[in-house]
Amino acid sequence: MCGIVGFCDFSKKSDKQTLVNMIDILHHRGPDDSGYSFYENEYANIGLGHRRLSILDLSTHGHQPMNFEELEIVYNGEVYNFHEIAKELEDYGYTFESHSDTEVIIKAYHKWGIKAVDKFIGMFAIVIYDKELQKLIIIRDRAGVKPFHYYWNNNLFLFSSELKSFHEHPKFEKEINRDALALFFQYSYILEPHTIFRHTHKLQAGHYAELNIQNSEFKIHQYWDVIDSYNKPKLDIGFEEAKAETEKLLKSACEYRMVSDVPVGMFLSGGYDSSAVTAILQKDRTEKLKTFSIGFHEEKYNEAHYAKEIAKHLGTEHTEYYCTQKDAQELLPLMPEIWDEPFGDSSNIPTTLVSRLARKDVAVSLSADGGDEIFGGYGKYTQALKYQNMFSKIPSIFGDVMRLVDPKYLVGLNKTYNFKNRYEKLKTLLKAKDEIEMMSATTYYFNPSEADSLLGKSATIKTSFDDKILLNSHNDVIDKMMAIDYKTYQLDDILTKVDRATMSKELEGREPFLDHRIIEFVSQLPSNYKIKDGNKKYILKSIVHDYIPKEIMDRPKMGFSIPLNEWFGDELKKYVLEYLDSQKVVKTGVLNVTEVERLKKEWLENSNLSANKIWLILTFMMWHERWMR
Repeated sequence: MCGIVGFCDFSKKSDKQTLVNMIDILHHRGPDDSGYSFYENEYANIGLGHRRLSILDLSTHGHQPMNFEELEIVYNGEVYNFHEIAKELEDYGYTFESHSDTEVIIKAYHKWGIKAVDKFIGMFAIVIYDKELQKLIIIRDRAGVKPFHYYWNNNLFLFSSELKSFHEHPKFEKEINRDALALFFQYSYILEPHTIFRHTHKLQAGHYAELNIQNSEFKIHQYWDVIDSYNKPKLDIGFEEAKAETEKLLKSACEYRMVSDVPVGMFLSGGYDSSAVTAILQKDRTEKLKTFSIGFHEEKYNEAHYAKEIAKHLGTEHTEYYCTQKDAQELLPLMPEIWDEPFGDSSNIPTTLVSRLARKDVAVSLSADGGDEIFGGYGKYTQALKYQNMFSKIPSIFGDVMRLVDPKYLVGLNKTYNFKNRYEKLKTLLKAKDEIEMMSATTYYFNPSEADSLLGKSATIKTSFDDKILLNSHNDVIDKMMAIDYKTYQLDDILTKVDRATMSKELEGREPFLDHRIIEFVSQLPSNYKIKDGNKKYILKSIVHDYIPKEIMDRPKMGFSIPLNEWFGDELKKYVLEYLDSQKVVKTGVLNVTEVERLKKEWLENSNLSANKIWLILTFMMWHERWMR
């Protein structure tokens, strides 16, 4: 696991020291080694930089940038099946000096070109400089586990694992993208390919790009899309056969992710996903797997005792830590440094804490993200279906009337608890045209009209939510919601959270559920193998019950969140008062100070109202102070 940076400056003004500055700010992503290459040719100044967290082949043979003939590579991630690919390459006469996957990747590209990616099982953001063809080739993994950002403006191309590197380049123009900011306030994260800045993008998951240095032509291509798997005809397969094949794939994915030259552990929440991975890995192992969990003293948020019980049953070496208000208070000022783009998922705090806890004993930790999106674990899927059935029976004119009537004029009703927010939510749900929009509406923090009130009118920009039109008739509504979730919430919320949290603590995170072989198979299963009679994750639960008794596992899903209201109502209130100061809000130049003051007043009078909205505004204000000075 590493950090990569670089540039291709057609104005030839970027220098070697700028490259060093860009890579050194990513020290947390790779504390063990650093390297860079700088070239000046007739077309551009070109720089490649790398920070290394040594996981495979701890020797200097794994140093990057790495060269082979006319190719040079910097790379972040892991290709887990590199041993098999190396053996195949040896049959063609290739030899290897190291035991690193980096050497296998560059030689695989040398042999097969971009088709080499079809052989890779893993997570990766790869940049290859072809000195003969004068091209940069950029590849991002299928699920988007590893990040890749680029800036393309005024004859300057920058790339990095994190946006913070761009601030180290004197020609980077940090202008806020208001339309992307609207996405943040709606969803609490910014969807690819957009970022908080104009001229700055995320290379989309399952895509590769080519920059022709001779003529500055930049092209993006898609090589994989989860929708292609969903669009295949559903398999005519019995449940037990489907279960056996799913378990086989899970075992393979888990074992691949144990390949390491440093200690490996597991995040264990006590839910079905992490319990599945832990149970599969601990079975038939004589050594105890190290497991880690975070708990809360506020009982309704706490799953630590469930994780402890499961760890005891499976026989792992378990460590737990209880997160407190004091922990949150210490971490909160660090959030904009770790998440250098506005990011509002408050579970980033316990995720950072469990990463810190694990790093004391291991350098690699597996987590079980993706289980909900692949196996149908979220309540929003069944909730969206329920709402769609319910609201389809209401005449459309009712929604039109609601959009015209200000709720403050509904005497009597406007005095009931949280009426305005519930009224706005209902308006949004009634406006939804299909189940995907209904699912999206259930997750809004600010609905589009509320975001407009906060920011002024923003343009509607294309995101992966729009890919719903690509899903064919082989998919029912459940399939469609899971496919879109895989490309939106999982990618730009969950995976962003885990990557930044783990890397901030110099820990490599690995995701067995996001092995592409799993989604390619499970997406072709009938949806009632995933959600059956309202029972979510049906096939995964059946697998887990063969390892862990049902009575230990069977309980309501809690989710990984923090006691936001409880903590905001006490010690953390000072952050709201400090950062949501009206003069600071005005200085941002993007927020409506009147609307911020209204929400702040509402929240101060009753902390149960608008807490999530206040959290997002606070997150943005803290980010703005750190990165827009």
